[in-house]
Amino acid sequence: MFFEDYVYYPNAKVSPSLLWEYDYNSFDWKQMQQRVVERVVQRGDYNDWYAILNMYGVEGVKDSIKKIKNLDSFDANFVSNVFKINKEEMQCYKLKPFLQTHWNS
Repeated sequence: MFFEDYVYYPNAKVSPSLLWEYDYNSFDWKQMQQRVVERVVQRGDYNDWYAILNMYGVEGVKDSIKKIKNLDSFDANFVSNVFKINKEEMQCYKLKPFLQTHWNS
């Protein structure tokens, strides 16, 4: 795994800027796991990844990634390869509209 050294960063914290609209003092990290993982996948840096892996564990992060409904192709491919997730297991892949060609072509 790409982030296998996360155990060496137990004090890593998620950047407050990723969750700017929430009050950090009363934030429930367990209840908001899905939102936190989604934001880190979309906009996080190494420190953010280390933080969520330490908080939720590899399997918890994988389960949350599978439930993300909207990911661009780059992020979906990245997490699919890093966490060895089959694309067919990911909601963003299942819900992606079929690519359409030009009118009647």
